[in-house]
Amino acid sequence: MTQGRYDQRVRVFVEVRGGQDDWQEAEDRFTRHGWPVRTHRPAGQGPLGAGVEPGPDARVYEIEVRLFGVARGSDLGAAERVRKVARAARLEAYVLRAEHIHRDRETRSRWRVIDARRRRAALRSPWRRHVAGWSLARGSYDAGGIVTGTARQALRLARGGPATTPSAVAIRPLDGMWKDPVRRWPEEEGERRTVHAVLWALVPAVAVVFAAHAVRASWWFWGILAFAGFAGAARTGWRLFPDGRKTGALLVLAVSVVFTAGGLGLAGSRGWGPTDVFYTALIVGVVTGLWLLVRQWTWGEWVAWAVPLVITLLVSTFVAAGSVLHALYAAELGLSSGDLDVPPLWQFLASLKLVSMLAYVLVVPAWWGVARHRHHFYAAPGDRTNVILHTLVFVTSLAVAGGFALDSAGMAAERIKGAAADGTKPPQYFGVEPSWTCVRTTTAPGNVPGEGPALDRKRPYLLIGVAGGTVVLWDQATQEPVKFPANKAWLAPAGSGGGSCG
Repeated sequence: MTQGRYDQRVRVFVEVRGGQDDWQEAEDRFTRHGWPVRTHRPAGQGPLGAGVEPGPDARVYEIEVRLFGVARGSDLGAAERVRKVARAARLEAYVLRAEHIHRDRETRSRWRVIDARRRRAALRSPWRRHVAGWSLARGSYDAGGIVTGTARQALRLARGGPATTPSAVAIRPLDGMWKDPVRRWPEEEGERRTVHAVLWALVPAVAVVFAAHAVRASWWFWGILAFAGFAGAARTGWRLFPDGRKTGALLVLAVSVVFTAGGLGLAGSRGWGPTDVFYTALIVGVVTGLWLLVRQWTWGEWVAWAVPLVITLLVSTFVAAGSVLHALYAAELGLSSGDLDVPPLWQFLASLKLVSMLAYVLVVPAWWGVARHRHHFYAAPGDRTNVILHTLVFVTSLAVAGGFALDSAGMAAERIKGAAADGTKPPQYFGVEPSWTCVRTTTAPGNVPGEGPALDRKRPYLLIGVAGGTVVLWDQATQEPVKFPANKAWLAPAGSGGGSCG
């Protein structure tokens, strides 16, 4: 089996003892995990030479372990994976040496092959030559195909076909790198340095935001953090480009100043608050960690998580169909979810609120994903999956999310009841907008069919909503819900609950 997706390649020398049968078992295990066997030699021979003690039943394999994660520590991660595979197969195998295989790609300019004859004809035309540059940029002279490299190399590549007339072929640039004399880092190295620069540029902004909302006694801490952030930003900017180090440092410092101004609200926005920063970092961290975890799952782990995933999908479907928070909110008021007419947009927002409550518990599996990505020894995957741990995390997630949901809905319902008792303006809750109203029935109040205490025309009620042709009110006197058909009365807005309806 060939592993199709991976981030790193590590060359590992493994000594396997036990004879022909164990050697065959080891090769089968390596193949099953997608680790190509490059070569094998008897112990004491090959690249490691006398570093391995010779033995008639020992053989040294050179394999290529392919794994996810960062390059740093990938050699340890690969060695730990091989050790666990050998242990699961009950093989006497020892990792003798592991070294990361570093491969990165140069950042090259791209060029489009064009028809030089058409281009020259346009330049000779008395009127087409004025728009020849624009025509070239929009691809009017393209002949098909692209080449990469420096300008000279790209032109040679474009004219390299056996049936190509050199004078009939030219190239046009697809980017501006060809005229930039500054050297560039290889592709992945440049991306890594850019990410580090952006993260360090955010540190001073976060420190200043927290300092602006903190007590004076803690300003020294946030000041030190802001200074360290600016120093880190300057350092990463200095290393951002192979050439032009001062330019890189000034650029990252300028970006950091822009972030800081935006955080303090000096750029025309309301600014950031400590809560905004905390929840943004929490959500980004959890999503990133879970993505790093899921992308490394093996088939065994997918099976182990199959039941929790199915349950999660069912719960998500229920959340999409009708908000859990709205159902709990209605239950706290003695109503059913059908008594609330909530727009789909608010149901979706309530669902996002419920999902966000899982973020605290999902920190654990998210950290597990980060640990695997960084090759921590305790997170190295083996052949067996800890089903009990996964199940406990899932059950805990549901329990904690359920507790948060009950607490959110319960507090909202208590605020509604408190506003009803005091006659004040009631708070909203995800699309449910209670308001004070006077009821004018079309018949005697005692003859109106419905549920709850009898209606009193002289005092206002708290209107919860109208759903399915039914008016749902809250009686501030009895602290109970009242429901009756909408065609049996008409409603008039009331200023507050302390007045009279006349």
